[in-house]
Amino acid sequence: MLQVKHLLAEKGSQIYTIGPDEPVLTAIQIMADRYIGALLVMRGDELLGIVSERDYARKVILRGHSSSNTPVRDIMTAPVLTVAPADTVETCMRLCTDRRVRHLPVVDKGKVVGVVSIGDLVKAVISEQGTQIEQLQRYIAG
Repeated sequence: MLQVKHLLAEKGSQIYTIGPDEPVLTAIQIMADRYIGALLVMRGDELLGIVSERDYARKVILRGHSSSNTPVRDIMTAPVLTVAPADTVETCMRLCTDRRVRHLPVVDKGKVVGVVSIGDLVKAVISEQGTQIEQLQRYIAG
C-alpha cells in the first residue's frame, strides 16, 4: 500500500505558510496566486493551524467580517489534524472523509515536511488501481 512518503517523493514537499497575525486578505491572495486551497498557519517552525478557502467563506464572508481587518488566527482551524510519512493513503482517505478535511499536513519528528490534499490521495488511488488492472490483464492474457 502506498504511504504518504511516496506521495511526497513524487509531488514534492513544498509547503505554503502564513503567520497568524497576517490579514485574511493576504492569505486569500497567496492561495489564489499559488492555485491552492489552504495555507499552513505557522510561527517559525511551529504549526499553529490551517486556513482554507472554506474557512474564509464560512468565517469571514458569511459573518460579514472584513478580509483586510481580520487576522488569520481568528478563522484558522486548530488544532490541525496531521499525518506521518509512514501513514498509508488509505488511512489519509479515511481521515479526510471522516473528519471532512481536504488538506493534511505531514509531520515527521515534530517538523512539517509536506502537505497532502484529497486530490493527491485520489490521484494516487487511481494510479494504483490502473497499475493493478494492467497487471491483471497481463496475467489473464499471458
